[in-house]
Amino acid sequence: MDCRLLAVIVSTLILCLDSCCSHTYVLNDEEKLGRVFDGIGGLSGGGATSRLLVNYAEPYRSQILDYLFKPNFGASLHILKVEIGGDAQTTDGTEPSHMHYENDENYFRGYEWWLMKEAKKRNPNITLIALPWAFPGWVGHGKNWPYDYPDITAAYVVNWVLGAKQYHDLDIQYIGIWNERSYNTKYIKVLRKMLDKVGLSDVGIIAADGDWSIAKSMIADLYLNDSVEVIGAHYPGTITVTDALKTQKKLWSSEDYSTFNDEVGGGCWARILNQNYVNGQMTATISWNLVASYYEDLPFGRDGLMTAEEPWSGNYVVESPIWITAHTTQFTQPGWTYLQTVGHLEQGGSYVALTDGKGNFTIVIETMTHDHSVCVRPPLSPFNVTSQNATFQLKGSLASIKDFQVWRSQFNFKTKKPSFFEKLAPLKVLNGSFTLHLAEDEVYTLTTITTGNKGSYPDPPPSAPFPKVYKDSFDVLNPPFSEAPDFADQTGVFEYYVNLTDPGPHVFTLRQVVTQRPVTWVADADQTISVIGDYQWQDLTITCDVFMETIKSGGVFIAARVDKGGGSVRSAKGVFFWVFADGTYKVTNDLAGQTVLAEGLSGTQAYGWYTLSLTVKGQYASGLLNGYPLWKNAVVLTPKNGWAAIGTHSYELAQFDNFAVIAEQ
Repeated sequence: MDCRLLAVIVSTLILCLDSCCSHTYVLNDEEKLGRVFDGIGGLSGGGATSRLLVNYAEPYRSQILDYLFKPNFGASLHILKVEIGGDAQTTDGTEPSHMHYENDENYFRGYEWWLMKEAKKRNPNITLIALPWAFPGWVGHGKNWPYDYPDITAAYVVNWVLGAKQYHDLDIQYIGIWNERSYNTKYIKVLRKMLDKVGLSDVGIIAADGDWSIAKSMIADLYLNDSVEVIGAHYPGTITVTDALKTQKKLWSSEDYSTFNDEVGGGCWARILNQNYVNGQMTATISWNLVASYYEDLPFGRDGLMTAEEPWSGNYVVESPIWITAHTTQFTQPGWTYLQTVGHLEQGGSYVALTDGKGNFTIVIETMTHDHSVCVRPPLSPFNVTSQNATFQLKGSLASIKDFQVWRSQFNFKTKKPSFFEKLAPLKVLNGSFTLHLAEDEVYTLTTITTGNKGSYPDPPPSAPFPKVYKDSFDVLNPPFSEAPDFADQTGVFEYYVNLTDPGPHVFTLRQVVTQRPVTWVADADQTISVIGDYQWQDLTITCDVFMETIKSGGVFIAARVDKGGGSVRSAKGVFFWVFADGTYKVTNDLAGQTVLAEGLSGTQAYGWYTLSLTVKGQYASGLLNGYPLWKNAVVLTPKNGWAAIGTHSYELAQFDNFAVIAEQ
């Protein structure tokens, strides 16, 4: 090659690195500004996604909460959205309703009240949102549909909002409309009217917490339009629709992410946090879920901003999405405003810029490549991102900025040595301009805010499997939560119960309390079931005292090797040892009770305590009743492993006590 030509090429490359080959992006706060920013949040529920969090011992539980909610520490979330429990399966478990029955009200069930208070304790300004996924059966009057009686459904939801304030001093700012599958305009109007009537006119309605289709109805119906404050979409793929924009309402991605929280999951989160606004004008994005605090072998394992699924060991993992969240949340607040001048980078990626109108200014840039930012849904169309230089020209009042604080995350997929939320040296701004060299798969925050901080605690204890020897007598006088530790209800609700009619050893028990099939979100099982333990358990012995409260038709079980939960629980297989109030027993290979391995007479009846014991070893299972063999050598070919469980034959009252497991592997 000619030496002069080589010199020209080298000189050109040097000039490019000096920004001559940069594309220039103008950031101007004097032109018309964009939409008002409403925040970044996480969703607890939909369902039972924070179930194991409450069982962590201190200090680990508080550390996890700090990483999620404490300002200038970790994710520093602006929004917490919770499920209004409906006694039904809503993805990874059931959450208890505040009204199991029409004449029943209890505002201390479950753990969402506690979680909201802990979030508020750390960030008094956090926005609280609630949404029902399912409803107790009485709301539907025997139908699997909550809208035939909109007054009843609205009163049920309004009672929850009032209870949050009366019993927990929590102000709920928004209520979502059930659910992803459809919406009911009459119900929305009734809910708005009822909220206003009881003095809750400041509580906004998010509709339809599904897709954008309600926008067209809002344009045609002025009263509906006035009833809705926010149009919320789930998993919008960063795209909105023209009708939604025409309403001039706030547009939110009110449920998003739902992706395994490894580095690709972090890349997904980085891309959509920026591009939900750049592409779709969405001013809030809420992650499903807040924290992966449920058994990992349930559906969508580890689809949270961080992982806390081992309360028995104390181990938790601060995953990459926590620090990706911090790039926005630690340097903005709800009420800030996006600049109109935001968009895509010339060589791929995106940038947003926000101002508080008082001199504070933040830019967030992401250069996530396609394969390193795929979310679980919707499908992601191909695009290219390459390394590039980007020059930003500040105009208007921004031109007076002299330097920026700089925070950077590098995913480093090739070296597998990522660096998240690293503070760099301040960046000088010369004549209102600066240039960055942006590599692939990076996130930058440039900000005038100086309070950013990468919080940390000493490493938590190492990961460990669920204990092989486990016992729970449920003897808790004033339990802090209504659920027993580590039990994950999959259909029905199992609550601590004080049995005042029993002066003997069974005063404190665990009771299944749902007596009518709920208005379901998925195809709940016809039986109730709560799982516990290690999904890898194979050979084990389970013992539990049981008490049926339904004459003749009642039935209860203990089970091993249960292989499914969540929305698939209806088809769960395992080894199920049933006794019935009609004096019979049955051993089945499935929760539905269709595959019978053994059956016969047991002499069991309602309103008497019995001790069941189930042993599974290799391909054989046997059972004891009150310490005596009832059946043995039932052949079990599949499944090979799974959780332990307790449950009932139908939606019926029943009690359990002195649960114990001894597992060999």
